[in-house]
Amino acid sequence: MKKNMGSKSGGAVLGAAFLMATSAVGPGFLTQASIFTEQFKANFAFSILLSIVITLIVQLNISRVIGVSGMRGQDLANKIVPGLGYLIAILVALGGFAFNIGNVGGAALGLNVLFGIDLTYSALIAGGIGALIFISKDAGKFIDKFTRVLGVLMILVISYVALESKPPVVEAAYSAIFPESYSDLSFSLLTLLGGTIGGYIIFAGGHRLLDANIKGEENLQNINRSLLIGVSIASVIRIALFLAVLGVVSSGAKLNPDNPPASAFMQGAGYIGYKIFGVVILASSLGTIIGAAYTSISFLKTLFPFVLKYEKRFIIGFILLSTIVMAGIGKPVSLLVLAGALNGLILPITLGITLLASRKKEIVGNYRHSTILTIFGVIVVLVMGYEGISSLDSIFSIL
Repeated sequence: MKKNMGSKSGGAVLGAAFLMATSAVGPGFLTQASIFTEQFKANFAFSILLSIVITLIVQLNISRVIGVSGMRGQDLANKIVPGLGYLIAILVALGGFAFNIGNVGGAALGLNVLFGIDLTYSALIAGGIGALIFISKDAGKFIDKFTRVLGVLMILVISYVALESKPPVVEAAYSAIFPESYSDLSFSLLTLLGGTIGGYIIFAGGHRLLDANIKGEENLQNINRSLLIGVSIASVIRIALFLAVLGVVSSGAKLNPDNPPASAFMQGAGYIGYKIFGVVILASSLGTIIGAAYTSISFLKTLFPFVLKYEKRFIIGFILLSTIVMAGIGKPVSLLVLAGALNGLILPITLGITLLASRKKEIVGNYRHSTILTIFGVIVVLVMGYEGISSLDSIFSIL
């Protein structure tokens, strides 16, 4: 019996890790990274490296506090200031909705790459597939298995294209520390963080562990293992994609603005790379459609009993509404960049609340949260808050 429970626990830990990773490197990241790599070339390495460091700091703070306390993000907020959890839940759900519109758009791009289907019809097909997944009684197990396959597939395919495109690795390594201009990269960093850990994304793994009943200080080792695996997988994919696109744009090639990442793969690995990327972006989009809907609704279900009662219906409705908006508005590339920027604005708020919660005994019990993590967390809150304010003009220009 103990062996069986251990196996289930290990599966949930890996499932949460891959859900965290694939949520962080979905179509939003693929599109954003391609656009900014073309714009900043090797200098974008600084944003990539800093985003990885900030991701680790934020995940170590948020996932540990959520796991030890056994409370979701919105419940932590309500413990800090009664009623604040409702505001946070609404902000995260709205950010998740904005991102999910982009996720559907990413899946539409994938179908367009593979089969040449019009983007409007592709969006409707992708949204329908995402909604059908939650009709199944085993949706949770499917998510865990699907994200594992997806993570491995993305690493293999993107790494292959990175090798084929022959990027200037030495120049990128130097620029990761000494870019030509730090200030010019502000909006790219905010958008990248918004697309990889902003809004609902940072809570995906933690909330999945709570649903698997992996919580409390006695499970801290499992929580740490899950988040470290998730961050490592996402980091490998981020670096590989950046190098793949850098190799292409450094040769003087121009990316197709209607589908930047697919264009990069085609120019980096030919027609086969283009088609394989279609499979990857479609799979990653479906994964993030599931993750966005699942996690966004998880922010509402403990606050509103009727949402908990009809959770699957709300998740399906969330996906279908995102699909309708995507099919009506179009412009998936712009939406993916905009959603990342908006989610980046939410990040310092949710992280700040978590840091306050980590110091309250009635929330975390006798657990002593790392002082170093707290200090770095406060720095991230201040930096991201400043970056968010500084980037408001860029956000309004996209709108």
